[in-house]
Amino acid sequence: MTFGVHRREFLKASVGGLVGATLAPVAFAKSSPLSVTRLTDRMIMISGAGANVLAAREPDGDGVVMVDGGLAENSRALIKLVHKTLGSRDIGVLFNTHWHHEHTGSNLALGKAGAKIVAHENTRLWLTTDIKRPWETVKFEAYPKIAQPNQTFYANGSMPFGDEEIQYGYMLQAHTDGDIFVFFPKENVLVAGGVVSNDGWPLVDWWTGGWINGLVDGLDLLIRVTNDETRVIPANGPILSRADLKAQHEMYRTIAGRLIGMLNKGFGPDEAVAAAPTKEYDAKWGDPKQFVTRAFESLWGHMSPDA
Repeated sequence: MTFGVHRREFLKASVGGLVGATLAPVAFAKSSPLSVTRLTDRMIMISGAGANVLAAREPDGDGVVMVDGGLAENSRALIKLVHKTLGSRDIGVLFNTHWHHEHTGSNLALGKAGAKIVAHENTRLWLTTDIKRPWETVKFEAYPKIAQPNQTFYANGSMPFGDEEIQYGYMLQAHTDGDIFVFFPKENVLVAGGVVSNDGWPLVDWWTGGWINGLVDGLDLLIRVTNDETRVIPANGPILSRADLKAQHEMYRTIAGRLIGMLNKGFGPDEAVAAAPTKEYDAKWGDPKQFVTRAFESLWGHMSPDA
């Protein structure tokens, strides 16, 4: 793999673009002080940037792959931390696991510096247009061309990484309609993106193609990709295991079944929330109102009553 984004190029891109640019604010994304979890001597997870970020240095080299990029406001500090912690010069590849801005905030800086930005084609398309979801007031503005993914795919793929390989694949309509996973087989580390959360309920973003049964199917795929020793990087929160994926799969499958039953009874979103379909999980996952509302609404485009 050829890497070509050097520290000096990044800093020039940051001064020329990132600091002065305004990318749309992100509803519900949370920033906190950046912290590093070292997975191997050349692979780290960084938390606190708005979403978990994985960075891996090339075997026998100093090029780096990043998976997701946090919020734009954290991009400069995030990338500097990657360089410092991994002792690297180059960040040549950035994966976007989906379009949400807490995952794509480093696109502008690294795109200006010449990085390859890899994503599903649907993710690229969402980043080319303004997005105004009906449940919030914020508008997500289209990214400039330089910040959009410049290498896309539809189903799955792989990429050489020194003498190793990075594998990636599409999870269909899950959290959005552009969700992908990125898997490092030798290290047995899987980045799950927005399909997996470990810090409260996820957003089922039906406005950009996600739905609750798709979330269930996405987790099923991730379970088949992993084994009992795989370390799973969720969108937020601490590292998970395959057993955790199985527990989430069963939880969302149960909730989806309940919501479908409510749809068939003629319930609306408020009635679904009042029926407490997540009651045995709320102590761990928090207030379910937004999750249940969006998950119930996500059925409208896929399910007809009594179907």
